[in-house]
Amino acid sequence: MNIAFFDQKIEAVIVKELQKWSREVLEEPSPYFNGLSPCPYARQAWKEDRVGILFKYNDSYQHLYKCISEFDDNLDLAVIVDLSNNKDSETFHGYLDDLNTVISQGMFIDRDIWLMGFHPDDDENDFVEDIVFEPLTDIEYSLIFVQRLTKVQKSSDSLVKVGYYDTYGKEYNVQELIDRRKQLYRRLKNGNATQEDGNAAQEDARRRHG
Repeated sequence: MNIAFFDQKIEAVIVKELQKWSREVLEEPSPYFNGLSPCPYARQAWKEDRVGILFKYNDSYQHLYKCISEFDDNLDLAVIVDLSNNKDSETFHGYLDDLNTVISQGMFIDRDIWLMGFHPDDDENDFVEDIVFEPLTDIEYSLIFVQRLTKVQKSSDSLVKVGYYDTYGKEYNVQELIDRRKQLYRRLKNGNATQEDGNAAQEDARRRHG
Protein backbone atom coordinates (compact mmCIF):
# COMPACT_ATOMS: atom_id res chain seq x y z
CA MET A 1 0.00 0.00 0.00
CA ASN A 2 1.40 3.38 -1.00
CA ILE A 3 1.89 5.60 2.04
CA ALA A 4 1.27 8.67 -0.14
CA PHE A 5 -2.36 7.61 -0.55
CA PHE A 6 -3.04 8.35 3.11
CA ASP A 7 -2.83 11.67 4.91
CA GLN A 8 -3.60 13.16 8.29
CA LYS A 9 -7.21 13.80 7.29
CA ILE A 10 -7.77 10.10 6.65
CA GLU A 11 -6.11 9.23 9.97
CA ALA A 12 -8.37 11.73 11.75
CA VAL A 13 -11.45 10.15 10.18
CA ILE A 14 -10.37 6.67 11.27
CA VAL A 15 -9.75 7.88 14.83
CA LYS A 16 -13.25 9.41 14.88
CA GLU A 17 -14.66 6.15 13.50
CA LEU A 18 -12.97 4.13 16.26
CA GLN A 19 -14.33 6.50 18.90
CA LYS A 20 -17.81 6.28 17.34
CA TRP A 21 -17.62 2.46 17.25
CA SER A 22 -16.63 2.46 20.90
CA ARG A 23 -19.48 4.76 21.94
CA GLU A 24 -22.23 3.15 19.89
CA VAL A 25 -21.26 -0.52 20.12
CA LEU A 26 -18.57 -1.37 22.66
CA GLU A 27 -19.75 0.87 25.50
CA GLU A 28 -23.46 0.07 25.31
CA PRO A 29 -24.97 -2.47 27.78
CA SER A 30 -25.68 -5.84 26.19
CA PRO A 31 -27.63 -8.92 27.34
CA TYR A 32 -24.80 -11.03 25.92
CA PHE A 33 -22.59 -9.72 28.71
CA ASN A 34 -25.07 -9.92 31.58
CA GLY A 35 -26.14 -6.31 31.11
CA LEU A 36 -22.58 -4.99 30.97
CA SER A 37 -21.04 -3.44 27.88
CA PRO A 38 -18.77 -5.54 25.62
CA CYS A 39 -15.82 -3.35 26.73
CA PRO A 40 -16.68 -2.11 30.24
CA TYR A 41 -13.50 -0.05 30.59
CA ALA A 42 -13.51 1.61 27.16
CA ARG A 43 -15.46 4.74 28.07
CA GLN A 44 -13.14 5.67 30.92
CA ALA A 45 -10.03 4.99 28.85
CA TRP A 46 -11.18 7.36 26.11
CA LYS A 47 -12.31 9.94 28.64
CA GLU A 48 -8.93 9.95 30.38
CA ASP A 49 -7.03 10.02 27.07
CA ARG A 50 -5.43 6.65 27.81
CA VAL A 51 -5.86 5.21 24.29
CA GLY A 52 -2.97 5.61 21.84
CA ILE A 53 -3.38 5.06 18.10
CA LEU A 54 -0.63 4.27 15.59
CA PHE A 55 -0.95 3.75 11.84
CA LYS A 56 0.72 1.00 9.81
CA TYR A 57 0.98 1.58 6.05
CA ASN A 58 3.18 -1.26 4.82
CA ASP A 59 4.13 -4.88 5.48
CA SER A 60 6.61 -4.00 8.23
CA TYR A 61 5.60 -4.69 11.83
CA GLN A 62 8.29 -2.46 13.34
CA HIS A 63 5.68 -0.12 14.85
CA LEU A 64 4.13 -3.09 16.63
CA TYR A 65 7.47 -4.45 17.84
CA LYS A 66 8.47 -1.03 19.14
CA CYS A 67 5.11 -0.67 20.89
CA ILE A 68 5.61 -4.05 22.58
CA SER A 69 9.16 -3.26 23.68
CA GLU A 70 8.44 0.30 24.82
CA PHE A 71 4.83 0.18 25.98
CA ASP A 72 3.73 3.53 27.41
CA ASP A 73 2.16 3.03 30.83
CA ASN A 74 0.36 6.34 30.50
CA LEU A 75 -1.93 4.31 28.24
CA ASP A 76 -4.41 1.55 29.01
CA LEU A 77 -4.48 0.52 25.37
CA ALA A 78 -2.42 1.08 22.23
CA VAL A 79 -4.20 0.47 18.93
CA ILE A 80 -2.30 -0.16 15.72
CA VAL A 81 -4.42 0.54 12.64
CA ASP A 82 -3.08 -1.76 9.92
CA LEU A 83 -3.94 -0.13 6.58
CA SER A 84 -1.82 -2.58 4.57
CA ASN A 85 -4.05 -5.46 5.73
CA ASN A 86 -1.82 -8.05 4.01
CA LYS A 87 -2.90 -11.18 5.91
CA ASP A 88 -6.14 -13.13 5.79
CA SER A 89 -8.11 -13.42 9.02
CA GLU A 90 -6.79 -16.84 10.08
CA THR A 91 -3.16 -15.96 9.35
CA PHE A 92 -3.53 -12.58 11.07
CA HIS A 93 -4.84 -14.07 14.32
CA GLY A 94 -2.33 -16.91 14.18
CA TYR A 95 0.45 -14.35 13.87
CA LEU A 96 -0.74 -12.49 16.96
CA ASP A 97 -1.05 -15.75 18.89
CA ASP A 98 2.54 -16.64 17.98
CA LEU A 99 3.66 -13.18 19.08
CA ASN A 100 1.93 -13.62 22.44
CA THR A 101 3.92 -16.82 22.89
CA VAL A 102 7.31 -15.29 22.11
CA ILE A 103 6.48 -12.22 24.21
CA SER A 104 5.89 -14.56 27.16
CA GLN A 105 9.32 -16.10 26.52
CA GLY A 106 11.07 -12.73 26.73
CA MET A 107 11.80 -12.11 23.05
CA PHE A 108 10.87 -8.42 23.51
CA ILE A 109 12.29 -8.20 27.07
CA ASP A 110 8.99 -6.86 28.42
CA ARG A 111 6.82 -9.95 28.97
CA ASP A 112 3.84 -8.14 30.51
CA ILE A 113 2.07 -7.59 27.17
CA TRP A 114 -1.07 -9.09 25.66
CA LEU A 115 -2.11 -8.75 22.00
CA MET A 116 -5.54 -9.11 20.45
CA GLY A 117 -6.76 -8.23 16.98
CA PHE A 118 -9.68 -7.42 14.73
CA HIS A 119 -9.74 -8.30 11.04
CA PRO A 120 -12.38 -6.99 8.60
CA ASP A 121 -13.06 -10.58 7.47
CA ASP A 122 -13.73 -11.85 11.01
CA ASP A 123 -17.15 -13.39 11.57
CA GLU A 124 -19.56 -10.88 13.07
CA ASN A 125 -20.77 -11.64 16.59
CA ASP A 126 -24.49 -11.73 17.35
CA PHE A 127 -24.18 -8.97 19.92
CA VAL A 128 -23.48 -6.43 17.15
CA GLU A 129 -25.77 -7.97 14.54
CA ASP A 130 -28.77 -5.79 15.41
CA ILE A 131 -26.77 -2.59 15.92
CA VAL A 132 -26.95 -0.11 13.08
CA PHE A 133 -23.49 1.41 12.81
CA GLU A 134 -22.69 3.88 10.06
CA PRO A 135 -18.94 3.90 9.30
CA LEU A 136 -17.23 7.16 8.47
CA THR A 137 -14.98 5.73 5.76
CA ASP A 138 -15.01 2.80 3.34
CA ILE A 139 -11.31 2.09 3.90
CA GLU A 140 -10.75 -1.39 5.35
CA TYR A 141 -8.15 -1.99 8.04
CA SER A 142 -7.13 -4.48 10.70
CA LEU A 143 -6.63 -3.50 14.32
CA ILE A 144 -4.02 -4.76 16.77
CA PHE A 145 -4.66 -4.04 20.45
CA VAL A 146 -1.65 -3.86 22.77
CA GLN A 147 -2.28 -3.97 26.54
CA ARG A 148 -0.66 -4.94 29.81
CA LEU A 149 -1.29 -8.66 30.39
CA THR A 150 -1.57 -8.16 34.15
CA LYS A 151 -4.22 -5.47 33.76
CA VAL A 152 -6.24 -7.49 31.25
CA GLN A 153 -6.14 -10.62 33.42
CA LYS A 154 -7.11 -8.83 36.62
CA SER A 155 -9.97 -7.09 34.81
CA SER A 156 -11.11 -10.43 33.40
CA ASP A 157 -11.07 -12.03 36.85
CA SER A 158 -13.27 -9.20 38.15
CA LEU A 159 -15.71 -9.57 35.25
CA VAL A 160 -16.04 -13.33 35.81
CA LYS A 161 -17.42 -12.56 39.30
CA VAL A 162 -20.24 -10.39 37.90
CA GLY A 163 -21.30 -12.87 35.21
CA TYR A 164 -19.76 -11.10 32.24
CA TYR A 165 -18.87 -14.36 30.48
CA ASP A 166 -21.95 -16.38 31.47
CA THR A 167 -23.82 -16.00 28.16
CA TYR A 168 -21.14 -14.80 25.78
CA GLY A 169 -18.67 -17.43 26.93
CA LYS A 170 -21.10 -20.30 26.35
CA GLU A 171 -22.25 -19.12 22.92
CA TYR A 172 -18.84 -18.24 21.51
CA ASN A 173 -16.61 -20.71 23.34
CA VAL A 174 -14.13 -18.13 24.56
CA GLN A 175 -12.81 -20.46 27.26
CA GLU A 176 -9.85 -21.43 25.10
CA LEU A 177 -8.82 -17.78 24.84
CA ILE A 178 -9.32 -17.24 28.58
CA ASP A 179 -7.26 -20.34 29.41
CA ARG A 180 -4.53 -19.28 27.01
CA ARG A 181 -4.29 -15.84 28.61
CA LYS A 182 -4.23 -17.33 32.10
CA GLN A 183 -1.42 -19.66 31.07
CA LEU A 184 0.73 -16.76 29.90
CA TYR A 185 -0.19 -14.75 32.98
CA ARG A 186 0.93 -17.59 35.27
CA ARG A 187 4.12 -17.88 33.25
CA LEU A 188 4.73 -14.16 33.73
CA LYS A 189 4.11 -14.28 37.48
CA ASN A 190 5.86 -17.58 38.19
CA GLY A 191 8.80 -17.03 35.87
CA ASN A 192 8.63 -20.63 34.65
CA ALA A 193 9.29 -20.01 30.98
CA THR A 194 12.27 -21.95 29.69
CA GLN A 195 14.73 -20.95 27.00
CA GLU A 196 13.96 -24.18 25.20
CA ASP A 197 10.26 -23.27 25.02
CA GLY A 198 11.15 -19.79 23.84
CA ASN A 199 13.39 -21.06 21.05
CA ALA A 200 10.74 -23.51 19.91
CA ALA A 201 8.08 -20.81 19.86
CA GLN A 202 10.26 -18.44 17.86
CA GLU A 203 11.14 -21.13 15.35
CA ASP A 204 7.44 -22.01 14.95
CA ALA A 205 6.60 -18.35 14.34
CA ARG A 206 9.34 -18.09 11.69
CA ARG A 207 8.08 -21.20 9.89
CA ARG A 208 4.49 -19.97 9.81
CA HIS A 209 5.12 -16.37 8.86
CA GLY A 210 8.49 -16.25 7.21
